[in-house]
Amino acid sequence: MNPDLDALKPYPFERLAALRADVTPPEGLAHIPLTIGEPQHAPFAATLEALHAHQDEFARYPATGGLAALREAIGGWATRRFGLAGLDAETQVLPVNGTREAIFAFVQAALDRTRPAKVAMPNPFYQIYEGATLLAGGEPYYLDCRADNGFRPDLDAVSADTWRQVQVVFLCSPGNPTGAVTPLAEFQRLIELADEHDFIIASDECYSELYLDEAAPSPGLLEACAALGRHDYRRCLVFHSLSKRSNLPGLRSGFVAGDAALIAPFRRYRTYHGCAMALPVQHASIAAWNNEAHVLANRDAYREKFAAVTEILAPVMEFPVPEASFYLWPAVPGGDDEGFTRELLRHANVSVLPGSYMGRPAADDRMGRGGGSGTNPGSGRLRLALVAEARATAEAARRIRDFIERRL
Repeated sequence: MNPDLDALKPYPFERLAALRADVTPPEGLAHIPLTIGEPQHAPFAATLEALHAHQDEFARYPATGGLAALREAIGGWATRRFGLAGLDAETQVLPVNGTREAIFAFVQAALDRTRPAKVAMPNPFYQIYEGATLLAGGEPYYLDCRADNGFRPDLDAVSADTWRQVQVVFLCSPGNPTGAVTPLAEFQRLIELADEHDFIIASDECYSELYLDEAAPSPGLLEACAALGRHDYRRCLVFHSLSKRSNLPGLRSGFVAGDAALIAPFRRYRTYHGCAMALPVQHASIAAWNNEAHVLANRDAYREKFAAVTEILAPVMEFPVPEASFYLWPAVPGGDDEGFTRELLRHANVSVLPGSYMGRPAADDRMGRGGGSGTNPGSGRLRLALVAEARATAEAARRIRDFIERRL
């Protein structure tokens, strides 16, 4: 077997299962999970109707590039949403089976192992960035996201020598797990660095439609390109999904868009990879990308939950004011995120994810050795996924508050 498999770290939910294996929750108290970012709101009904209407097309092989109608729907949505001059549906858009699959596959296709192959990523992070890097023979380079920098990477803390070894930079905006949003100016600063040091920017924007201020949509990488007059989106790719936007995580539908010079070889890789999207799924996806009313209703539901949960927890926990996504990133009273997680389950039957499971210790880059302070920036925090229906989510917040108050 590939020896690089041995470099993979246990997935956060494997670690969580081991942590809570011997914990017995209280009887008579229903379990409320706030762990997995799996939307529990109703899926957009028109996608299910389209899936059913086209079910006979499961009998046909789909093409790697997808239906022209799907690429056009995606290109039209992205152009409207991010104020683009346009996207060429043939050369700048590629449908994929969700961002997880596409992110992993892209790193395999992109890294050149004949030279230094660092992949920079936010820390804490979505673990696929790291796993994809390790299995492609690359080296993860962690960009700490801490409170003193708004939970975003400090791009200017990275040395020029390190940038020259970086081949891909991952951004996640809105961020998982912090909910922080990258401003347009920071996207543009990263584009300048990419031009200077010749690396690819891969922007994971799967939470882009879950912004909480209706007057302030989360900006995106292609939007930053357009503002610079960079309509070829050189060195830039974005990854989007219907999982969060339309409550369709099981549909496994998303897209990659941006630089045609990157899309073309990635599409060729995927021809061999064998991951074309099933035709009924493509038709269902067209229905979702062409409708915004259900997305607005989705944001309204999350806005209501965030308002309730923040009111309940603000007196007992410190956390950044949520900007977007469906996560809360509170500091743990006392700082022991693992111990708090175990005892919360034992006494309140609420499951949360220790923040340390989503981060890595990283050395300081002042000597060119790493991307952080030497400590895990997720330590002492929790990721709360506010994905359940409003009543259950508020009940979980009340149990957390009561648990903390009993410990004080």
